[in-house]
Amino acid sequence: MQQNPDHHSSPWHAGEKTLQEKAGVAERMEAFGQKVIRDYMPDQHRIFYHQLPFMVAASVDALGRPWATLLEGPEGFVSSPDPRQLTIDTQLPADDPATPGLAAGQAVGLLGIELHTRRRNRLNGQIYQAGDGQLQVTVEQSFGNCPQYIQLRDYTRVAEPAQGRVDATTLDASAVSMIQAADTFFVASYVEHGDGQRSVDVSHRGGRPGFVKVEGNRLTIPDYAGNLHFNTLGNLLVNPQAGLLFIDFSNGNVLQLYGHAELLLDSPAIQAFEGAERLWTLEVEQVVWRPAAVSLRWAFKEYAPTSLMTGTWAEADIRLQQRQRQRQWQAWRVLRVEQESRDIRSFYLEPPAGSAMAFAPGQHVPVQVQLDGEAALIRTYSLSSAPSDGYLRISVKAQGPASRHLHERVVAGDVLNVRPPMGSFTLDQQSTRPLVLIGAGVGITPLLAMLREQLSKGQARRIHLFHGARSLADLPFREELASLRQQAGGLLHVHRALSQPETHALAGRDYEFAGRLGIEQVKATLALDDYDFYLCGPGSFTQDLYEGLRGVHVPDARIHAEAFGPSTLRRHTDDDQPTLQQPPAASEPVPVYFAASAKEARWAPGGGTLLELAEARGLSPEFSCRGGSCGTCKTRLVSGQVHYPNPPAELPEAGSVLICCAVPARPEEGAQALVLDI
Repeated sequence: MQQNPDHHSSPWHAGEKTLQEKAGVAERMEAFGQKVIRDYMPDQHRIFYHQLPFMVAASVDALGRPWATLLEGPEGFVSSPDPRQLTIDTQLPADDPATPGLAAGQAVGLLGIELHTRRRNRLNGQIYQAGDGQLQVTVEQSFGNCPQYIQLRDYTRVAEPAQGRVDATTLDASAVSMIQAADTFFVASYVEHGDGQRSVDVSHRGGRPGFVKVEGNRLTIPDYAGNLHFNTLGNLLVNPQAGLLFIDFSNGNVLQLYGHAELLLDSPAIQAFEGAERLWTLEVEQVVWRPAAVSLRWAFKEYAPTSLMTGTWAEADIRLQQRQRQRQWQAWRVLRVEQESRDIRSFYLEPPAGSAMAFAPGQHVPVQVQLDGEAALIRTYSLSSAPSDGYLRISVKAQGPASRHLHERVVAGDVLNVRPPMGSFTLDQQSTRPLVLIGAGVGITPLLAMLREQLSKGQARRIHLFHGARSLADLPFREELASLRQQAGGLLHVHRALSQPETHALAGRDYEFAGRLGIEQVKATLALDDYDFYLCGPGSFTQDLYEGLRGVHVPDARIHAEAFGPSTLRRHTDDDQPTLQQPPAASEPVPVYFAASAKEARWAPGGGTLLELAEARGLSPEFSCRGGSCGTCKTRLVSGQVHYPNPPAELPEAGSVLICCAVPARPEEGAQALVLDI
């Protein structure tokens, strides 16, 4: 029985350890590596290698350049006389740039991979004998790999002669086309150890076509979730040289590249690329094109499930452009202004020519309001129009400096600085459950957009709209709702509550309930069975309604809410719902660094949010709601972790933080400092 040999030193070198530490898995991987990385081949690996029609190899030439190549032969051309030796019977092509490095006394990296079964195993070692069509390798490291990102392919052989070699220093159109169409490539890398020894490695990379970006001679490549060994990236961190191998599986053409690599551990593109955890680039310095160099041909069967969960650069670039547009102010022209109630006014807006504005019903737009002699204010206003309406409308209540300025100073023909629509409080248009929309005052605006969009679909979905206001004069959209109710043909039911109705207002004609709108009116009207609820209004209003609905056993997932003002809804999740996993809040003072302004501050428990800390330090980050609803305060998290005492309805993407509702997380030993890009 084979015994796992004793390891007296770590199986990882400095580069691998550094990346494992950054990923927070160094201690776990140290113990794991001792178990799975062997200096011999298990019997199943030896049997596996023996049945392969090819192996991928990595070598280093006399100039210190790594190259990846494919070694092929009839099944059985790889054999193992004992667990620490591997013999490969193959003729090395003279025009292969990897061949000079495949010599006696040289380090080699080997990858056995079966594309038709998605099995693969790795081996790194030393060539102790080479010649007469044979390589004999002594094993230094042997370990298995998972089947992730391996596309399924069947193979055949053809008797087509190789067609020579073409060298270049730049990527031509054919090379670019091959790379952009690739769903698979292999990468060679190596490190030099302090004792003068060299370790060479070769690994597989897979994804959807378009997962490698080409810009001139620069390739940008995502690194997905894997085994946390960081063999390749660890090598590149220490020795930033790599050799890439692309194979055209349909005709046997081979493209071999050499260049210098750079790891990108902090980039907006990481968040934009689906599945990427980090990126790396290769600046190509040498190109070797070998047509029909491989006698094998592969027929594509299917993508790996893990590959289908990843993105492409075309998709990532669209996301980056969208995020950039969301941060850019645009000049929107005011087409007309209409008074909806005593203190609510609607502004019909036109985006710049040529900028089609897609949005979801319920979203809002940030608006920049410039007051005389003062700094510009940013406020968010819900769109009260639906995507199907063909126009954009915000409805604003005069209740602060910014909104009063809009009421008093803005007229048709004026221009407002507006950002594109955003927000997660949107209508689930896939659901067929009846809708219950409950709003107080100007909180009706996103609900009206949802109502209009749902009616435009012509679906038989019942809708109940509950709307509360102080008086009839304060009740907006009366004529519009009457028209919509007539249009809906019995599907729309409007329930109005006035807390202080005028003497001329008639119950049954002008309103249904006297008093403040709350859960009691909803319970008196509906049998609370299978509905989707959407709530919008002041924080106390939405919280009370939420508590009331949960009190009559409405599932948390059926209650969608948005509170305006500095408030975040406090939810009680159902037992079968996942809860937010986040680090605990700091319980002692924590230093916070603001990178863009080169300032720092000290946060203390009870000292408020990170937005308040930045303001106390004299900074002016953008904000609007101060409650985590609008997303205006979203800030790049350079390093460290945060905690949300009341988690927002929608968390920002990884690497960003909503500073208006976040505080520092409790630092762990050895953790990076909290640094914000402010």
